[in-house]
Amino acid sequence: MNTPDYKIKVAGIDIRIHWTFSLIILYIIYINIKAGQDFYEVGWSVLFVLTLFFCVTLHELGHALAAKRYGIKTRDITIYPIGGVARLEKMPEKPMQELIVAFAGPLVNVVIMLLLLPFIYNFQFQTNENEKVLIIGAANFLPMLGMVNMWLALFNLIPAFPMDGGRVLRALLTMRTDRLQATQTAAGIAKVVAIGFVILGFYLNPFLIFIGLFIILGAHAEEEMVKNQFYISDLKASDALMTNFPRIDRNKTIADAVKILLDGEAKCILVVDEGNPYGILSRDHIIKGISRYGESGELDLITERNLIFSEMDTSLSVVFQLFQESRSPFILVRRGEVFKGIIDAENIAELILIKNARSHPEK
Repeated sequence: MNTPDYKIKVAGIDIRIHWTFSLIILYIIYINIKAGQDFYEVGWSVLFVLTLFFCVTLHELGHALAAKRYGIKTRDITIYPIGGVARLEKMPEKPMQELIVAFAGPLVNVVIMLLLLPFIYNFQFQTNENEKVLIIGAANFLPMLGMVNMWLALFNLIPAFPMDGGRVLRALLTMRTDRLQATQTAAGIAKVVAIGFVILGFYLNPFLIFIGLFIILGAHAEEEMVKNQFYISDLKASDALMTNFPRIDRNKTIADAVKILLDGEAKCILVVDEGNPYGILSRDHIIKGISRYGESGELDLITERNLIFSEMDTSLSVVFQLFQESRSPFILVRRGEVFKGIIDAENIAELILIKNARSHPEK
């Protein structure tokens, strides 16, 4: 289901404000009204949150523009209630480039903090003694904004994935060792940091437990991704080629596709036209097609025509990246103009398992 996100474009990059972002605004309004603040005071608090997340957006744009310098595109930037995420096509593998891209985000917050430094010297704020709600007003708006940006920069530079500091650490380690070893070392340090957050969470603030778990999951995901890329780095598309897969002629009906779906374990079917790739049929396409057109409906009505091709000698790492970018169920492989077969994500996963088993035999 598509969510009603608000989207703008800056420097050619789509910036999406996730619909759940409105929930934090409603929450800020609720707790401030509950604390007895008037409309004017509530307005300042809402404006502060909006300005803060504008700074978060600038932080993510810092990463995106730094990556663009090295020819790496940003798929989009999404702003959530808990922060922002810039989805880069990939992180640069050269240590110095990754260092610059990782530092670019926190550097934006540091610059904002420095611009507001004159106001921070006069920092004053007060809280509601009953509800402990921070009161934001004209007098402390800019000082608070500067302080929070300083905190954002420091927090993001914690040497733990998935924070920027984890990538900075990995880049520094990669200058002395290979990327896999550097990632494993950085992930191990991240997990130690995470355990520290969890322990502190039991004594100081339960929210630190959540941060610790977030770091553990992020570190594990980064380690697994780099490990998988390492195992297939010396392979080509031809090494993962599948030549035995379900296919159906475009002139058939939905009923024919249903028969193929029920006769095997295939979740996707290649639609061909005179033997040449024409489109893709997923299980969801077929089920929705039955509901909308009936089983006598033509396949053209439900066929996905967006085909992604790769050459036989393309690095399997590049093919793996194509899966992440396109989210296609499989990649079609050809040699020149001749169609040779397909590669799906499950086949790459099985190849990774085999390579892993070969490199770690049981004694």
